[in-house]
Amino acid sequence: MEKFEKLSGVAAPMPLVNIDTDMIIPKVFLKTIKRSGLGVNLFDEMRYDREGNEKPDFVLNKPQYRNAKILVAGDNFGCGSSREHAPWAIADFGIKCVISTSFADIFYNNCFKNGILPLVLPEDAVDTLMKDAEKGANSIIEVDLENQTIVSSDGEIFRFEVDPFKKHCLLNGLDDIGLTMEKEDHIAAYESKASLQFPWT
Repeated sequence: MEKFEKLSGVAAPMPLVNIDTDMIIPKVFLKTIKRSGLGVNLFDEMRYDREGNEKPDFVLNKPQYRNAKILVAGDNFGCGSSREHAPWAIADFGIKCVISTSFADIFYNNCFKNGILPLVLPEDAVDTLMKDAEKGANSIIEVDLENQTIVSSDGEIFRFEVDPFKKHCLLNGLDDIGLTMEKEDHIAAYESKASLQFPWT
């Protein structure tokens, strides 16, 4: 998993509340077990019409937000089913940080496992960053995980809290497999010892 240390980029404003995982990635796209290739279907039903044409008024279809790295969203983002394809689609599109006043628990935890930083901020801070994001490509927001700060395009600083263990995993690019591999020497030693004690297994 790619390390997350500092992020600087355009933020896309999405003030809708209760954006669920089916809105993020509809169930028709859940057949794959690959993490790549889902970005094109992110927010599919909001992003395309029935003929598959882009809806020009949808935020991620606007030229200034096509390369957004940050999403500023409404309350209760990622509610609904627990599909891990939702953060897969977000990450594959190129978004590495989602800012909201609250997240659904399972989605929140899945984000960290897939290299995405979900940030919970007070409503007034989210409102300020939402307005900042509405400025378009001229608005660059900076996120510093090590120092736990967000800097708006106007230089306003917001501090955020993050679980120390989850922070450690993101800073070091550790998903569940990476965490296991950190114990590779211990695992190998145990297997060697077990093969001597139980040679019939």
